[in-house]
Amino acid sequence: MYLGWAETEMTITEKIITINSGLLKREVFCTILMPDEQEIAGPLSLLLLNDGQELESLGLSQTLEQLYNSNRLKPVLIVAIHAGEDRLQEYGVAGRPDFKDRGAMADIYTQFIITELLPQVKNYTGINEFESAAFAGFSLGGLSAFDIGWNNADIFDKVGVFSGSFWWRSKDLAKGYTDNDRIAHALVRETVGKPDLKFWLQTGTKDETSDRNKNGIIDAIDDTIDLIKELEAKGYSRPEDIQYVEVVGGNHNAETWGRVMGKFLSWAYGK
Repeated sequence: MYLGWAETEMTITEKIITINSGLLKREVFCTILMPDEQEIAGPLSLLLLNDGQELESLGLSQTLEQLYNSNRLKPVLIVAIHAGEDRLQEYGVAGRPDFKDRGAMADIYTQFIITELLPQVKNYTGINEFESAAFAGFSLGGLSAFDIGWNNADIFDKVGVFSGSFWWRSKDLAKGYTDNDRIAHALVRETVGKPDLKFWLQTGTKDETSDRNKNGIIDAIDDTIDLIKELEAKGYSRPEDIQYVEVVGGNHNAETWGRVMGKFLSWAYGK
């Protein structure tokens, strides 16, 4: 499928589809957003987005319209996956639950994305190949997107993480925790090879107030910067492979993430 646009203003079509997941044993609602115009102009890309129930708070449709109408964005199909009641179990790092055993279903969620969601999206749209494919998410959903992208670089070429839960750890702070117990960092460090990916990582200076090491920098920023260091140790470089955006005054909420969504989309799919 190819999409194009006339000189009139672009509008975004929005539809909700339901996937009856045998793996997750629940109905999964997905909001699909794509340009309304249907003219041949260029190939279509794909963005999977965790926590799709936050679309209205993010103002995503309005951001897309602004980018399209200013001719700054290549055509992209967005599949926003609504989280279920087991969000704390489905999101995380596959095979590596945290110290409270959260994220125990992250491996099943990964299987759902690869073997159930993507085939149904391709069947629904009639599109078998995308020019580019990215996975993005917010907070714990960002950690999930990072993990799935990292382990499936044959499918995804970009990862976007907004205020990612990179504090996710295998040991309680009160039980001998060290920074080596952070799960995402260990995943990168222990992976053999270097997945063919590019990364867009965002934090806000008001994401939280916690400061484990009392260095005057909140953990959300420290953990993200340390993840970037792990990626650089793998051979990735800034800014070619890694984009880091720190929002001064940015909070851990959809309003802040919505403000920088245009920057992410332009990075991932910009003309």
